[in-house]
Amino acid sequence: MKEYFVYILSNSSGTLYTGVTNNLKRRLGEHKSGEIPGFASRYHLGRLVCFEKTGQIRSAIEREKQIKGWMRKKKVELIESMNPNWNDLSAE
Repeated sequence: MKEYFVYILSNSSGTLYTGVTNNLKRRLGEHKSGEIPGFASRYHLGRLVCFEKTGQIRSAIEREKQIKGWMRKKKVELIESMNPNWNDLSAE
């Protein structure tokens, strides 16, 4: 069964980035190395603070869009509900 991930990255300033991928480990490597130009590399967003897994790409994309539409306060509440200390989950 395929796996898809919706994830939220942050940096030392608390900037947030939400994305979707079918290979979380590879995608985090790309973000951390700055390989892919754009918002995440410009703001050095390499700390994985939240992620969700699903078996359906459509539901992953819908969830990504939902989270991206939220105000920052709601995103922070989601992060803190599963990662209250904002630890880098990719280190685990």
